Amino acid sequence: MMKQQRGFSLIELVIVVIILGILAVTALPKFLNITDEAEAANIEGIAGGFATGVSLVRAQWEAEGRPNENGVNRIWYDGTQLYLTSEVFETVSPGYPLSKTSVSVPSAVVCLDVWDGILQNPPTITNDPDDLNDVNQKNAFRYLAVTDVDGNDTLCNFYLVTTLNKDGNNEYVPPADETVGNNFQYEPATGRVTININN
Repeated sequence: MMKQQRGFSLIELVIVVIILGILAVTALPKFLNITDEAEAANIEGIAGGFATGVSLVRAQWEAEGRPNENGVNRIWYDGTQLYLTSEVFETVSPGYPLSKTSVSVPSAVVCLDVWDGILQNPPTITNDPDDLNDVNQKNAFRYLAVTDVDGNDTLCNFYLVTTLNKDGNNEYVPPADETVGNNFQYEPATGRVTININN
């Protein structure tokens, strides 16, 4: 004798679909929030490594007896010559990384020098916002470096590209200030690194 098998009734199927829908509605926002948390962790990790590099450069300069040639502070840090801040104004603390090439006021290029000089195997970075939308270089850069002036001090701002705003053509818009995108600021005059989580 064959046993007759029955499938699920329509009511049972509807109940299962409703339960799955409720689970999806409650779980989906948690999964969507993971991207924001990952982006925040990314900028915090890089900023932490950057701040550590700044501190190590300063510590090496102090340990070597504050080497100074003709009013120029510089050291060799992990095979790279770094020029450091000098006490030219009251607001400038000496001994913080400023450039790899010469002592100058920070520009976006100088910010790249510091980035490459103190981080080992740093993430890809550009100082040209147009590179972010160049078809041949799209997604090639993870960070954007720009400068900003705060009073008498020039700041290096480093933005996580994936957190920047996009326009109607799906192209990245250069950030107006540190309130856009996840970023961190480096102030060579004091060695301060400040993280800004805006997304």
